[in-house]
Amino acid sequence: MRYAVASDGVRIAYGTAGSGKPLVRIPNAPFSNVQAEWRFGAVFVDRLCQGRMVITFDPRGTGLSDRDVTDFSLDTRLLDLAAVVDHLGLETFALHGIWHSGAMAIGYTASHPERVSHLILDDTFADAKAIANTPQSRAFRELSGDWEVLTDNIAFAAMGAGDQIAPYAEFLRSCTAPEAARRMWGAFERVDVTDLLSEIHTPTLVLQHGGLRGWVAENARRMAALLPNARIVMLDGKQADDLDHLLAVLSEFLGEASPLGPALQASAFRTVLVTDLVDHTTMMQRLGDDKGRDVLREHERITRETLAAHGGAEVKTMGDGFMASFGSVTKAMDCAITLQRAFATHTESTSEPLHVRVGLNAGEPIEEDGDLFGSTVILASRIAAQAGAGEILIPEPLRHLLSGKSYVYADRGEVALKGFEDAVRLYEVRWRE
Repeated sequence: MRYAVASDGVRIAYGTAGSGKPLVRIPNAPFSNVQAEWRFGAVFVDRLCQGRMVITFDPRGTGLSDRDVTDFSLDTRLLDLAAVVDHLGLETFALHGIWHSGAMAIGYTASHPERVSHLILDDTFADAKAIANTPQSRAFRELSGDWEVLTDNIAFAAMGAGDQIAPYAEFLRSCTAPEAARRMWGAFERVDVTDLLSEIHTPTLVLQHGGLRGWVAENARRMAALLPNARIVMLDGKQADDLDHLLAVLSEFLGEASPLGPALQASAFRTVLVTDLVDHTTMMQRLGDDKGRDVLREHERITRETLAAHGGAEVKTMGDGFMASFGSVTKAMDCAITLQRAFATHTESTSEPLHVRVGLNAGEPIEEDGDLFGSTVILASRIAAQAGAGEILIPEPLRHLLSGKSYVYADRGEVALKGFEDAVRLYEVRWRE
């Protein structure tokens, strides 16, 4: 452990492990004690620092940092992060925010985009009220007057039954003083950096361990939808506890070799876009193969250029349509709108019109040999088939992911789709408006 001094004079303890490209982890205050934590979770640290330099620190009021402080506002806490990265002379680095430290990671990235190469938001949130109003948080607040009971309960919630509860509770008690913890929680609950999300164009991984349902998952989806360059990975069931899988997810996102290869992609949350050229068969019969193929080449050129401009990955083409994958819901929607506008412009300037229908869906498709499979893909295709010429259709869950965006929708009602037991409510995206 070493020390950096923040601009207001507070001494911040930090530690480094490994060598290579830097990854700065902001711990979840108030429960930070880097020296003790690295002993407690030695296996994870040893694996994480293979091939990279991992840096983490004790925020003010915790661990080996100065504890005689009372100001835990976001602006003040950002001084801790700045002190460490400046002391180490880091020009660029990946930034990993965990739980309550997500606001710090978001705030620093928004104000220093040139320094943060990758942003990881791990089980965190932009608006702390989302956490403060949950039943679990309210229950913990009621226990905050009894430090031992509170830390015992947090240890039980984190570790489950077993012989690790008591040592983990002791670790929690070593991190900070009870009054400091209460002050931190009070300050954290007033923070809302949602407005900064749309300003962050840094490649971002929204990582969520708590399953696919509930308020935590919904919060992760909302953040991912608001971040212009984000992808989301939901770790559910066994994946959430699989250290190999977690490290593979992080390595793949950071542009490093993934030990899991294609298996990693099987759990990646993606938006699938499917297009279909309307009246393709009639056009080919009318124009003949040569002239019809010329029209198809123009359709392919427009589609591929638009996909590339919006970060879409072409999965395959079916001659008269495309399937593409996006890590960002917003980018997929913007791509669909740009596609329709491009085809409308083309049609106005040529005697041979190009009318395309588009369907989108989001989920966790299965990837094999560069192709995508599963219900996410099938539903996207079924939705596209429901669209008319020049239309974009999305299911209701995708509309929720785009909440806060300025898209215009028309409710098309519930539709029974082949292969799906429940009817799906569809919305048309009014791209002309």
